[in-house]
Amino acid sequence: MRAARLHEHGGPEVLTAEEAERPEPDRGEILVEVAAAGVNPVDTYFREGSYPVVDLPFTPGVDVSGTVAAVGEGVEGFEVGDRVMGTGIGSMNDQGAYAEYATVPTDRVVTIPDAVSLQEAGAAGVAALTAWRALIEHASLDPAEYVLIHGGSGGVGHAAVQLAAAVNARVITTAAPRYHDRLSELGAETVIDYNEEDLAGAITEASNGGVDVILDHRLDDYLQLDADVAADGARVVGIGENSPDPGFTNDGAARSKDVNYQFMSMFNTPDMRVGLHGIAHLMATDGMGIEIAESYALDDAAQAQRDVLSESFFGKLVIEP
Repeated sequence: MRAARLHEHGGPEVLTAEEAERPEPDRGEILVEVAAAGVNPVDTYFREGSYPVVDLPFTPGVDVSGTVAAVGEGVEGFEVGDRVMGTGIGSMNDQGAYAEYATVPTDRVVTIPDAVSLQEAGAAGVAALTAWRALIEHASLDPAEYVLIHGGSGGVGHAAVQLAAAVNARVITTAAPRYHDRLSELGAETVIDYNEEDLAGAITEASNGGVDVILDHRLDDYLQLDADVAADGARVVGIGENSPDPGFTNDGAARSKDVNYQFMSMFNTPDMRVGLHGIAHLMATDGMGIEIAESYALDDAAQAQRDVLSESFFGKLVIEP
């Protein structure tokens, strides 16, 4: 089979497509013939070496979709030919999905209905499951609550907008003006330019005085803003930052309203299958779609990893072997 692999850590140029031995599923694993592998910033962290990996050479790619080609010993609930989607592979314990075939532990993968596009399913994993865990599991988002989603045009952001709309929350999101119409189509009630001079004022006005739930992907930029626009008892879920030292300039804004903060990682999800089943159902019933900005061949995996760190696209990037 062919796979995009790295033999040493470094920049995108160390990632090259080459022949590799097709893996065999161990006990509790399935072998997936890969249809699509989402490209995520976390994939670049394994490539550059800031996150640990298994022995080199290494194949990145934490998201996968495709059809089951073989099942390992002790596997139940999967048969050859099943259509599947999964996430959480290609990390410190196993090889990833930038390949024609990948082995996947059965606790990180679910079968999907025929109505779900394999291309979209391959891109859904990290983004959609992060949104699910943040809004459903941590924030317990209720119908009619105001929810602020920073960066609605991103992978997590556009999935979160649709997920929040699916539970009938009142969605406020920020994005560049060129994405406003599309985000409205996906279910956002209010879309605000993130360069708005009085961003806090615009959010407060749109939420009738304060936001109940906030999904924040840049805590170093918005931690104080979150406190300023939060309603009493608001829940803020932090999923990332550009700088590892976010801080308040005035934490009294949060304390005075008893704001609750939860910082999370998708990789800590106790049972990924719960969220993946919910996401697959939403995708099958048109409650969620994953926007594919661009698809790449294995030979272009290095360029895909360059592009995923830019902000010039809406939705997700995928590799289709």
